[in-house]
Amino acid sequence: MKTLPEPVEDVVVKLLRLANTKLPADIGWALEAAAGWETGEIACTQLGAIMENVKKAEHLGLPMCQDTGIPVFYVKGRFDSSIAGKIAAGVERATKIVPLRPNTVDPLTRENQGSNLGQGMPLIHYIPTEDDFTEISVLPKGAGSENMTRLGMLNPADGIEGVKRFVVDSVLDAGGRPCPPSIVGVGIGGTSDRCVEMAKEALLSPLDSENSDPVLSKLEEELFIALNSSGLGPMGLGGATTVLGVKARKAACHTASLPVAVNIGCWATRRASARITSDGVVYSQGAEI
Repeated sequence: MKTLPEPVEDVVVKLLRLANTKLPADIGWALEAAAGWETGEIACTQLGAIMENVKKAEHLGLPMCQDTGIPVFYVKGRFDSSIAGKIAAGVERATKIVPLRPNTVDPLTRENQGSNLGQGMPLIHYIPTEDDFTEISVLPKGAGSENMTRLGMLNPADGIEGVKRFVVDSVLDAGGRPCPPSIVGVGIGGTSDRCVEMAKEALLSPLDSENSDPVLSKLEEELFIALNSSGLGPMGLGGATTVLGVKARKAACHTASLPVAVNIGCWATRRASARITSDGVVYSQGAEI
């Protein structure tokens, strides 16, 4: 006997609870690896506090950070226009029962509805395909890391070395504000808006996944080494672990352009996905758009 799929609203509530209270396994492993190679007392103390916080959040079922972010959704597969309202209802309910901090405000009046909704919210990116499932992914994004987003419209002559300089400078200029060790999402090419979108989408990639593009894979490795050689360290207080990973995406661009964007995820780069089929729902924290 088939299990009927859960309502989308219920799925969204579970996704937001999962993302905010349980760190993805690949990020947890990266933190443990960092604690193993750090030698400085301050860096080790900071990583120890982070990992203790992660354990308590999962055990108590409470958000691991007081800034539960703005939920950014990606909907892939088959769906219709009604899904937007169902996702919004799930966000409002999750805000009350998880609970999530009500973060969304009017940009000018700063009025807060208390529901994490409002004009243009929640943010939903739609990816229609011919698949026979609906996949919903959420990436809650806190302000500490989001405020460090950078877009550069480089000269094409700057080339890949210019791209690397821009990324390294952006992360080091951010310092301890995005709560490192961070995960760095990089978008290259496209138009300015698409470039920024790709940088954020890159944060959905599991740290242990390999980039299928050999040029991007090499770039990720080189940036990882360069940033962890900077000495910025956990919380910007010094150490060998400034980033847990670097993930990059690219798109074709105008011959006269070289857009580059950086979107940083803090140590608590939270994500969760659910694939809804006619047989039921499967939840995970490792799906990639």
